[in-house]
Amino acid sequence: MYTNPQKLGEDEVKALRCEAGLWLKKLREKRGLSQRQLATQVGIDYYTFISQLETGRGRIPPDRYEAWAKALGIGTYELVYNLMQYYDPISFKILFGNQCSGADDSTEQHSV
Repeated sequence: MYTNPQKLGEDEVKALRCEAGLWLKKLREKRGLSQRQLATQVGIDYYTFISQLETGRGRIPPDRYEAWAKALGIGTYELVYNLMQYYDPISFKILFGNQCSGADDSTEQHSV
């Protein structure tokens, strides 16, 4: 098992996680959900986990992507595409090159 999948500096990883958190917070607020309400919708027992994600101190587990996408009112593809930019930028660049969806773009899907 590898424990450091990215060859990024610790500060860069933290910055990317914070960006992901801000994007998730913006989506949650756009839906008018509190952290507690979102936690309930995605099946999390402790709403403080939402706070941790929004401040860049965690990641959404991949097995929960569909629940998160539904709760945030976006497609699963859009959620994963955007999270991958933050959570796994090296793989994202390999798969998609320099194209970037931007967290505010529409849910346009790209074929692979």
